[in-house]
Amino acid sequence: MPPPDALPRSVLPVAETLLVASIGGLAFAWVGFPAGLISGSTLVTAVAALLGRPMTVPVPMSRGCFVLIGILLGAVVTPGTLRGIATWPLSIALLAMCAALMTVAATAYLRFVHGWEPLSALLGASPGSLGQAMALSAEFGADIRGIAIVQTVRVLLITLGLPAGLALFGLVAGVVPPSSPDSSWTELAIVIVASTATAFVMHKINFPGGLLFGAMAASALLHGSGFVNATLPWWLGAAAVVVMGGLTGARFANTTMSMLLQYLWAALGSAAVAIAVSSAFVLVVTAILPFRVADVVIAFAPGAQDTMMVLALTLHLDPVFVGAHHLTRFLIVTFSVALTARSWAPRD
Repeated sequence: MPPPDALPRSVLPVAETLLVASIGGLAFAWVGFPAGLISGSTLVTAVAALLGRPMTVPVPMSRGCFVLIGILLGAVVTPGTLRGIATWPLSIALLAMCAALMTVAATAYLRFVHGWEPLSALLGASPGSLGQAMALSAEFGADIRGIAIVQTVRVLLITLGLPAGLALFGLVAGVVPPSSPDSSWTELAIVIVASTATAFVMHKINFPGGLLFGAMAASALLHGSGFVNATLPWWLGAAAVVVMGGLTGARFANTTMSMLLQYLWAALGSAAVAIAVSSAFVLVVTAILPFRVADVVIAFAPGAQDTMMVLALTLHLDPVFVGAHHLTRFLIVTFSVALTARSWAPRD
């Protein structure tokens, strides 16, 4: 049986993380920073982690937030959104090309500019697949520390930079969707039960991002069909976004400032290469297809799948469009990087 003070000791780091993330998110939102809740909570939590504070978000809490955010994402879907799916095949094909070129270019940068060995360069360059990169680097003996820092810095840069850049050009002006004025408790219960059940099933069958995408799929179907109008209270959605920011920033836990500086230029340079490739494809897609620039920018961004979905939510973009593209990229990167890593791994 754990000692009486074990529970408080385990709760305190979580409480501190949530407090830090809340202060950061609310401060950024108060000054009007675009997507301030996610950007501020991520940045301030990351800084606290780098300063040695024990930033952590429990797995059950993060999973619950994935479900809540999925419900919120699905709640902004309309019948018109669903009809627009027929216009996506070309952009998804271009996204596949973008993911491949992005990985090749960033891998070459880390390999030839910073002298990384091929396997570590590949895993550091793979866009939006930190979990897989960490697992493969541990399995094959790659540079785990460098890969983690490069991947995490890229996510942080994109989380902070994209909302500011889009706002600078007047391309977004959205917030977390408020509660629908004509929603009912019965409709809200239907949405929560259906979304949670679907999320659980998709998680159990190991669908990529199953909790978030499962909840989003059920919520989108219910709202897109016009069956329900209810959505979660704004404060619950905002809390979920702040926790997600804390989860992202907590990736810097156990990273000292000297470690960060050691890999900083590799992180910044590889992020710049990936962003340059994705930007080129954004220009092509927006020139030939009738999509909003902001939707395409977030859909093609080389950031973490869950973080990009939260940005889509907080910037009031098309979650189905963004989600379909990030899921496609995730699947392409997951299979191609896994196969390549195994072929490049040192032989015993």
